[in-house]
Amino acid sequence: MPKKKMSYESALYEVNDIVNDIENEDVNVDVLLEKVKRASYLLKYCKEKLKTTEKEVEKIFESE
Repeated sequence: MPKKKMSYESALYEVNDIVNDIENEDVNVDVLLEKVKRASYLLKYCKEKLKTTEKEVEKIFESE
């Protein structure tokens, strides 16, 4: 079964949830590392998505 493509908004929402859990000390020490790894992955995903979008927008303006 193919994975559904993640949206920027859903990735950012998940990062915010992870940060809130950590700040509120709702994360068990045993899962803290996994949460931090997931947040790191999501932030990289968001950064790449923003870079790609910026490049595409620049192309559009350059072609006009």
